[in-house]
Amino acid sequence: MARPWAYFDTSVLVKRYVEEDGARQSRVLLGRHRLLSSAILPVEALAAGRRREAQDLSEADYAALAGRLQRDRVHWQLVDATRAVLGRAELLAGGQGLRPLDALHVASALEFETSTDLRIPFVTADRRQREAAERAGLNVVSVGAAGRP
Repeated sequence: MARPWAYFDTSVLVKRYVEEDGARQSRVLLGRHRLLSSAILPVEALAAGRRREAQDLSEADYAALAGRLQRDRVHWQLVDATRAVLGRAELLAGGQGLRPLDALHVASALEFETSTDLRIPFVTADRRQREAAERAGLNVVSVGAAGRP
């Protein structure tokens, strides 16, 4: 039997590869669910890794993280940034003042639910994104402190 879907924001996926608050919970959730996310996930994850390299990762650690992301992505289902997704993201950004990438994540999850008629967990470690996802009616699961601004 296939594992159920869950939508994972980049803030949670990165915790799979980098030890930080919520990393254990992230790994457990990723082990229980099939990963669904926005098509922006690989770009955003690599950028987050590069930012971490500037703070506390060595070049070798970043290279290992990037390699693992590349190997793992064959198992991910990514939602394309279609006109429908972008339209929803515009409404979220304009109506709630949501940051662009957060709006794309919430819109992608909403579009998946609409197109499949499935209700899935929306997993995030970002407080503002969590609040916007809750307002949009998504079934939110918070990882870590979920308090990053």
